[in-house]
Amino acid sequence: MTTAGVRATARISARDDGRGGTSLPVLEGDGPLALRRTRGSGSEARVMLVGAMSGPLGGDHFTVEAEVGEGARLRVGSAAATIALPGQNKGEARYDVRLHVADGGELRWLPEQLISAGGSELHVSSRIELDEGARLVFREEQVLGRVGEEPGRLTSRLTVRLDGRPLLDQELACGPGAPGGWDGPAVLAGHRALGQLVVVRPEFGKEAPAARLLGEHAALVPLAGPAVLVTALAPDALLLRRLLDEALRTLG
Repeated sequence: MTTAGVRATARISARDDGRGGTSLPVLEGDGPLALRRTRGSGSEARVMLVGAMSGPLGGDHFTVEAEVGEGARLRVGSAAATIALPGQNKGEARYDVRLHVADGGELRWLPEQLISAGGSELHVSSRIELDEGARLVFREEQVLGRVGEEPGRLTSRLTVRLDGRPLLDQELACGPGAPGGWDGPAVLAGHRALGQLVVVRPEFGKEAPAARLLGEHAALVPLAGPAVLVTALAPDALLLRRLLDEALRTLG
């Protein structure tokens, strides 16, 4: 570690292997970001992101990149929750996710939760580029503080573009120093776990699921494209996961 914090990048490239499966010609990580291929299912390749050390800490900058080619199917998960912690280095930590899915490719991005520990300061940026005909399941879960502690400062921005056109662009800031009202009834209403699913399927272009509530603090809404967005709030991570899993099951 230097005074500027740790810099680490993990890269995944998935390709149709021509034999009914998916190959991973690029699977590399450095520093605290390790990648492991696990047993897949059918034509789907599976990769696990394994954190080799604590973090991100103050001043760290982590980046995870994944590219899915035409006809390839990739599922990415993580071995444990990511915990943003305060560190000896002052300043904001960054965690960037950069994803690209080609026409006919499919990506299921299903990591464990991100926990914003007290005293931490983290900016998360997820940018997804989809070609026409790409398929995506993207899950994002954030927990504000560990048991019995106040959260750190967390800023999260998610942008999704389909065939070069904006599909979704949203940002949320929580914790000390965030704009007033983040914990009020119009935003989190006292909840400490928040999450969302973005599901993109070409068939939604013909008939997208209708907007509806999925419980008292969860909702499904169609986007302006072959996609839907599910957002959910919950008092804890376990209930949040149940809400999002049930939403994904309803989508088939």
